[in-house]
Amino acid sequence: MTLTQLSYIVAVDKYRHFATAAKKIYITQPTLSMQIQKLEDELDVLIFDRSKSPVVPTAIGEEIIEQAKKILSGAKHIEDMVAVQGEELRGTFRVGIIPTIAPYLVPLFLKSFVDQYPHIELVFEEALTEEVLKGLNEDYFDVGIIATPTEGHIFEKDLFLEPFLAYINPNHKLAKKDKICVDDLYEEDLWLLNEGHCFRDQTMKICKKNNEKRNKAPIIFESGNLETLKRLVEQDFGVTLMPYLAMNDHDTSCANGIVKEFEDPVPSRKIRLVYSREFLKQNLIGAFADVIKESIPEELESDEDKMVVE
Repeated sequence: MTLTQLSYIVAVDKYRHFATAAKKIYITQPTLSMQIQKLEDELDVLIFDRSKSPVVPTAIGEEIIEQAKKILSGAKHIEDMVAVQGEELRGTFRVGIIPTIAPYLVPLFLKSFVDQYPHIELVFEEALTEEVLKGLNEDYFDVGIIATPTEGHIFEKDLFLEPFLAYINPNHKLAKKDKICVDDLYEEDLWLLNEGHCFRDQTMKICKKNNEKRNKAPIIFESGNLETLKRLVEQDFGVTLMPYLAMNDHDTSCANGIVKEFEDPVPSRKIRLVYSREFLKQNLIGAFADVIKESIPEELESDEDKMVVE
């Protein structure tokens, strides 16, 4: 029995599919299947019921997987203890980050962090907030970057406040205003992200309405991608809200859409660095947070005249 084999059964339990699990942990499916089969033969038990789709653990398999998670967590703690010794930061640092932040924030600080800390292996994974928090509690992620408050045994470091912007088609009536206010959106149809995205929930709070109160557009389309919502607006369909960083390098010369700021107090979301273990990797967590703060645009460094939407 090896730690690698235990990590493989945990991966299959997470994704409930051998091919998907193999892809996620960057090995071939035959290797994954062979190692799990070897573990089952050694223990003389069946860990997974392969006759079902998706695959599910057997009764004894569930107990083995839970124990495997504890063993892997303990092993990771030992690695972390070693990694924080000495003056030079080193080791693997796994970051869970929500999709409405990842493509816009990571490019801002990644090169700077790598230049300053060349012996840190950064691993990023996009995940919804619920998945990030679950990964922290299971010691899968070292830290998460999210935009909502947390509960339970999770620690937070505030990074910055990110304003909401409106993205509007030039033919829309709001396009004529210098700035818009929250009340302007009360009667408007908005393109929204799919359920499960905190950005969707925050957008609904800004608009002071729920799905039942919304005027229904001729087309209903809820996307999991902010870029898709931008394209819909550019095709002469309504309004959507965007986080500031998503429009930071927006090329207004070729896009058929107009970016509008909100009047004060500007609705904003608080971007947080979250983690579940207070005592390990504190120096690395602090360094990571500092590099992010140093890399954001200057206009995000002030919290004045902003209204936090949680």
